[in-house]
Amino acid sequence: MKRLFTIASLVALTLASCAKDEIKSEEKGEGSVTIACNVATDVAETRANVSCTTPAEEDFSLVIEGVSLGYKQEYASLADFDEEAYLYKGTYKATVAAGDVANEGYDKAAFVGSKEFVITPRQNTEVNITATIANALVKVEVADSFKTYFPGGYELKLTTAAGNEFDVTAQTEPLFIAPESFTISGMGTKQANQSGVEASTIAVPEYKNDQLEAQHYYTVKLEVSNVGQATLTVTLNDTIVEEQTFETELNDDAE
Repeated sequence: MKRLFTIASLVALTLASCAKDEIKSEEKGEGSVTIACNVATDVAETRANVSCTTPAEEDFSLVIEGVSLGYKQEYASLADFDEEAYLYKGTYKATVAAGDVANEGYDKAAFVGSKEFVITPRQNTEVNITATIANALVKVEVADSFKTYFPGGYELKLTTAAGNEFDVTAQTEPLFIAPESFTISGMGTKQANQSGVEASTIAVPEYKNDQLEAQHYYTVKLEVSNVGQATLTVTLNDTIVEEQTFETELNDDAE
């Protein structure tokens, strides 16, 4: 899904412009630029669109930098871009951004996009920028084998690099987090064994991923192989990435 916001700034010199202004602009080597911002909600892994709230035009900030000119101008909103200003000839970079990747959670998408452009004297330059999702998206799933291994129930949490914790025991929507790292941990209650010993609570082996990228969707699936010694298998986007053996069981009062 894409939404288009367009703001025309530094309006091109028109026939109505006086000769004096045209000569002045030509002498200074100034030109104009039109910036169009497209909002894309697809993710790099599958190119599928993600359901999330997209920002409005006024939510986007704009930064224009001169690549080799020592120029930088910041605008709190695209709407603040001065329609009467001029840019000197040269190469520039425009960056649009909305939201904050540090604000993690469900439906907390942030967007960013940038593009270089060249200003030519007395000409209008059209710049089309696509703002993509700046977060990493994570969803945790559990296989039937995991549920069977913990008939007494289980709890799972996801902790981000910033220390934010989220309950992912029964997650149905992806979390939008900073593209840094996350850790999945938890506890589960096992079934009483045949000798009559009460059910015990054990820790789920931790899984950490510290190679996240923006605009990527990470689906983590937890499975348990209970042949011999119980093993936790972690699958990331349909690829097995880790296998860990469950450690010593804890009593029911374990934390």
